[in-house]
Amino acid sequence: MDNRAEVREFLTSRRAKITPERAGLPAGSRRRVPGLRRSEVAALADVSVEYYAKLERGNLAGASPVVLEAVARALRLDEAERAHLLNLARAADGSDALTRPARRRSRDHWKPHRSLQWILDAVTAGPAFVRNGRMDVLAANPLARAFYADLYAAPGNQANLARFQFLDPASRRFYPDWDAFADVAVAILRTEAGRNPHDKGLHDLVGELSTRSEEFRTRWGAHDVRHHGTGTKRFRHHAVGDLTLAYEGLEMAAEPGLTLTVYAAEPGSPSEEGLRLLASWTATQDAEGSPSRRTRSG
Repeated sequence: MDNRAEVREFLTSRRAKITPERAGLPAGSRRRVPGLRRSEVAALADVSVEYYAKLERGNLAGASPVVLEAVARALRLDEAERAHLLNLARAADGSDALTRPARRRSRDHWKPHRSLQWILDAVTAGPAFVRNGRMDVLAANPLARAFYADLYAAPGNQANLARFQFLDPASRRFYPDWDAFADVAVAILRTEAGRNPHDKGLHDLVGELSTRSEEFRTRWGAHDVRHHGTGTKRFRHHAVGDLTLAYEGLEMAAEPGLTLTVYAAEPGSPSEEGLRLLASWTATQDAEGSPSRRTRSG
């Protein structure tokens, strides 16, 4: 795969973020940009300036693991950025072809095994759902469907968290920390683009969001990546109000490329009571034969 533009933009953006002081180098007084020069990165990585320039022009094919690790150290890449660099190198070499079939997961063809749905439905204390790297929600327990009522309410969202984030005005209310959520969503998609560069559905989604959302387009150009495993988030649900929830994202060994996410509230907290109210509200909606989501009229 010819991913030279992706490699070039990623390495250039990381170099621009490292100040000389952070790299342990003298700042000097004649710098045109705040980041490192190519020659400084080359020196820190112990490679020639010509060779590093070749890498930064996008030619990662044939770069050894030792060189890639040295460049990662020189650019102070975090764990997610380092993994992204290695994924870009594998794509440049074509070696990702060995794992490509296992990573290709389409929401149009993949269905959860009955046992997986049973497990999701057995989680009653908090929302639990399965998503792919494109942020399509593929399976969910009843509480997750009620929690993400706005996600399912608009047909155009197609149960995609990134599309909801950037194209649905309801996300501005649902995510009180909207900017932080937007940063995370784009970083997850950028990470997936490096890990699975042949996913046409992902390319189509990025193209759609880039065309329709300046907020997305700006963030996509930053080339930020991240591992999204654990943390705490704030939400504002239309039925039960503010919720502060911890989450755990678990990679599914039996389904490479899919993530099981479970939310939970601190025991005894107002958010735990909010989830109980949401579960009760969902049961009432289901008993009345109504969809457990809001129908938006404007």
